[in-house]
Amino acid sequence: MNVLKLRWTSVAWSIAYLLLLLSLLTSLSIITIFFLIVPVVVLYSTLSLRQFIMHLVPVWLITLIVAIQLEGRLGIYVAILGIFFMVPGIVMGRLYKKNASALRVIFTTGITTLVEMLLLLIFATVVYKFNLAIYVKDIVELSVAPMRAMADINPDIADIFSPEFVRGLWNYTLQMIPFALIISSFTMAVITHAICRPILEGMNYSVPRLRPARDWRLPRSLIWYYLLAVFLEYFVATNITGVLAAFVLNFMPLIHIAFTIQTIGFVFFLGHHRKWNSFLPFLLALVVVLIPPLRIVGIIDLAFPLREYITRPKR
Repeated sequence: MNVLKLRWTSVAWSIAYLLLLLSLLTSLSIITIFFLIVPVVVLYSTLSLRQFIMHLVPVWLITLIVAIQLEGRLGIYVAILGIFFMVPGIVMGRLYKKNASALRVIFTTGITTLVEMLLLLIFATVVYKFNLAIYVKDIVELSVAPMRAMADINPDIADIFSPEFVRGLWNYTLQMIPFALIISSFTMAVITHAICRPILEGMNYSVPRLRPARDWRLPRSLIWYYLLAVFLEYFVATNITGVLAAFVLNFMPLIHIAFTIQTIGFVFFLGHHRKWNSFLPFLLALVVVLIPPLRIVGIIDLAFPLREYITRPKR
């Protein structure tokens, strides 16, 4: 009975994977791409390699046939894109089978996804002469067009959307591409783990959990990297260009996210120590996310033994 149930469950997940792949042909792809590797993880984690291949080959064939019928040559690229992102799902499923820690699962899957995105970008650039700079410029022009139309009606804001402004926005957007790729990769990994863990546990498979939020602590050495980035950003910003400038521009928002995570960890730690109502730390964590300057709490918590001071016995 259990074998039969698992078989039907695997078929259901294969159908779900097929629907997600076909959704790449629609405008829903901007959302569904973040869930694309979930069925792959579930199937790889619950099946043998032979069974996994037997389930996925029909899915690939159907996707390829339907994509070509609907979109022609473009459909082939969409199908290849879906298969391309199957690799992070296999990596995550394999780590689950090895009972790796949740942090290692998320980090490895995120790095794998990021590397694949970079390879896909290089492949498109070399083989199909895709120009990322021109593509970003077109997107920026398209986004600014309605605002320019408003500027034509209202001369008071005409200077805001000048050609210099659009050029600066285009250059800034282009330089922030690495940040966007990193965030997208790890967001996909976190979402996949958050969905797959309860699903696999419900199927009686052991899946590691992340450490409780109250135990989240980053390496203290991050403070020195932060100070270096601040120095480069505020004191020598006028003298740095090229790769170093792009590095600073992308590193700062990443490290701000890291300090926000540290602050959230401190909030949950304080709530656990003071025995607050379980809802209050979640509310405060939301406040931390909505008010970015509060990440200074995370910086202080990382730089000084704040948690040790709180837990130190009072004399």
